[in-house]
Amino acid sequence: MRGRSPRSLALAAARYGLALAALAWVATQVRLPAVLDLLGRLDAATVAGLLAVTVVGLLGRFDTWRVVIGEVRSVSLRTAAETDLVVNFVNQLLPSRLSGRVAAPFVLRSKTGMAYTDAVAVSGVHTGVYAVLYGLTAAVGLGLAVTRLSAGVALLLALSTGLYVASGAAVLLAGANLTVLDRVLGWVAGLCRRLPRVGAALADRVESLFEFTASVAAAFRRLGATPGLWARYAVGWTLALVVAPGVRVLLLFGAFGVAFEPAVLLPLYLVAAYSVTLLPLTPGGIGVTEATATVVFVALGVPSEVVVPVILIDRFLGVYLPALGGWYPSLGIDRADLTSGE
Repeated sequence: MRGRSPRSLALAAARYGLALAALAWVATQVRLPAVLDLLGRLDAATVAGLLAVTVVGLLGRFDTWRVVIGEVRSVSLRTAAETDLVVNFVNQLLPSRLSGRVAAPFVLRSKTGMAYTDAVAVSGVHTGVYAVLYGLTAAVGLGLAVTRLSAGVALLLALSTGLYVASGAAVLLAGANLTVLDRVLGWVAGLCRRLPRVGAALADRVESLFEFTASVAAAFRRLGATPGLWARYAVGWTLALVVAPGVRVLLLFGAFGVAFEPAVLLPLYLVAAYSVTLLPLTPGGIGVTEATATVVFVALGVPSEVVVPVILIDRFLGVYLPALGGWYPSLGIDRADLTSGE
């Protein structure tokens, strides 16, 4: 396998450097003794509540995969959970949350044995619906908070929110209309046939993709038009991305003696603040997300010495811990099966 180019290595180093710089900035916003004092105030009931709501959020996330996969074949919650954890693990290694989804079809094929065309459609629909729901929810949160944010932060969140909606819609539309590539494939096949000796074989390979694009597009359209899929997906998504983080942060604010009003809007602000994970700035949005959320909640009136530990705890429980948990099931993926033909 060829090594990575100097340009790609430099870009990766820059992204990891930005993540470290952002985390360092977050660390400068608080006094360590004050943070340790706050963490020492967490009683057993609060810790139990944090763990309980985290489990509920994880179950919601796992169910979003079971909802979409279930339209192709019945799977256990465990299989859906392993799929989610592995995909989340990969997401934290790559610069953007959506870029990590490129691994999902291979994970699905290995975990469920479904046809590769169905795996592409399932992962694509899951990604598209996720992004649309996230973008719309973040837009509501941003709209409610925009007058209290600086112009720069508001613009950054507007960009990331818009990208969520646009990318989600693009994935769904592109998948359902994948056959538009057939004209390009036909042109490439024609060029291949002009090559001596190997031309016919190459052209046959290219033309075999016609069936692939047709199958994927049909599966996309069938899944996207399935009655109730969006509604059932939205239930798990809301538990995982709105309710669980919102309750976690409210519990922590309460334990640290901070009253946030109105509490019902906090989850929406949180979704908007975390939306920068889509921007390909750092792997998994590490550092930049914490820094942005800190700025947002300080602007909303929460003391920085409270915001920083709260955001770090929430991100650890909701993102980094599940990502770490995805390492183990990733070891069980059959590499040979991932590269084999249909």
